[in-house]
Amino acid sequence: MNIAILSGKGGTGKTTVSTNLAITLGVSYVDCDVEEPNGFIFLNPTIQNSEEVFVEYPIINKEKCVLCGACAKACQFNALAKAGKEIVVFEKLCHDCGACKLVCKAEALSYTKRPIGKLENGVGKGIVCSRGILNIGEPMAVPVIRKLLGGLTEENHLIDCPPGTSCNVVNSLKYADAAVLVTEPSEFGLHDLKMAVALVKLYKIPFGIIINKDDGKENMIKDFCKESGISLYGTIPYSMEAAALYSKGIMLCEDEFYKKVFQNIAGKIKEVSLW
Repeated sequence: MNIAILSGKGGTGKTTVSTNLAITLGVSYVDCDVEEPNGFIFLNPTIQNSEEVFVEYPIINKEKCVLCGACAKACQFNALAKAGKEIVVFEKLCHDCGACKLVCKAEALSYTKRPIGKLENGVGKGIVCSRGILNIGEPMAVPVIRKLLGGLTEENHLIDCPPGTSCNVVNSLKYADAAVLVTEPSEFGLHDLKMAVALVKLYKIPFGIIINKDDGKENMIKDFCKESGISLYGTIPYSMEAAALYSKGIMLCEDEFYKKVFQNIAGKIKEVSLW
């Protein structure tokens, strides 16, 4: 069972919820927010393995190249351009699709590899923890996410997805059996939550919503759940106590009050997702 944790927008507390739920459920934690993988800050695992992630990009054999420009025309990502008497390669735009090599009749194209990030895994807070890290300056996170999730075992995992509804989230959701959407009771939260709900529905997997920073009153998110018939897995109170716990390096689920909050949410997730 792979459970994906999403948030329509950043700053809702997705990673806070993800890390505490992973501990409560006793499952492996997988941080797919490779541009800003903060989960390890909370879990502080001992790193046991590290592996670089590579992508391929084309190189031009100038002796064979006849400057026909077919490769540049075939590239849908503008990674190749005919500029005067040479073909220029913008390696960071290359999606490694192979189209340029297919259309090169002069056979002047070959591929080489370059690193774009790395994978790390270890054990922290009693659970297995994995994450992908995109190198600074790299524009494409998907290859790192695919490498990270492609190596998952058949055990239970909690996938901490990137924020938003971009292709990074889409590629994370492909591996999910159920989803949890974390939001906050605000206009921005509701606006982006609706987009996240629409995305998850495309995968036809069970899902529900967790409201973080909840004040205990009726609000627009609760109304939306009722009107849309979406399961509300639970709420996490908006409290200075949570910030105080984190400032001391204590996970919320280690506190007796929040432990019950996350246990109730975990029970609801198991029920709805047919754990």
